[in-house]
Amino acid sequence: MRAFDDLVAEAAAADVTGWGFGWLDGRATEERPPWGYAKLLSDRLGQVDSALDLDTGGGEVLAEAPRFPSRMVAAESWPPNAERARQLLGSRHVQVVQPAEGGRLPLANESFELVTARHPVRPNWEEISRVLMKGGVYFAQHVGPGSAFELIERFRGPLVRERQQRDPILESAAAEQAGLIVADLRTARCRMEIHDVGAVVWLLRKCVWWVPDFSIVKYHRTLIELDAELRRGNPFVAHSTRHLIEMRKPALL
Repeated sequence: MRAFDDLVAEAAAADVTGWGFGWLDGRATEERPPWGYAKLLSDRLGQVDSALDLDTGGGEVLAEAPRFPSRMVAAESWPPNAERARQLLGSRHVQVVQPAEGGRLPLANESFELVTARHPVRPNWEEISRVLMKGGVYFAQHVGPGSAFELIERFRGPLVRERQQRDPILESAAAEQAGLIVADLRTARCRMEIHDVGAVVWLLRKCVWWVPDFSIVKYHRTLIELDAELRRGNPFVAHSTRHLIEMRKPALL
């Protein structure tokens, strides 16, 4: 394994825009949920005439679909990701809109048959319900409670209250309050393995909400300790949690 300083410097300089995780190849692994979201998403997109993908990142997951409906829109709030999505999806005639984070979508009422999302930051159920046509479907894979908290708490300490957030039951209740009906809900807990300290740095730079005050200088001691553990040949093990959720807007209100 290369020197600590080399691994950290490489990770600090690497690109973290978009939602691709290819930089981690050979450095970290994550078990996937059993349902295969990307394939399910592709199937859904091929069955409708209009769809909206929320929190699309750089459009990487959406771009895997071989066919888009005649009207395909992607929404992304972070400017670097929105620009990346335009570059990736523009040639396939996907409109990319850039709403304010947590704000109203710049889209008309009841204008989509299908709304999708992979790992949305904070689902706005009122807005999702508003832009869905009557009888329309919200289909998404969400991050669940306590995801990757073995790593997060290594830096931040115990986070008892935060471990309760993103609960699929509470999310379902909030969606129902916005007028949606839960049609399907599945959960999974998946093993993550991290093999070098560079992967830790890159992940914390990319997933900035995990350790919001992360910097290499501030957490240098923790990184040194993790590096020493990883050099003994055992990966750092954490677990991601995911839920697949399908909501329907009633055909008659």
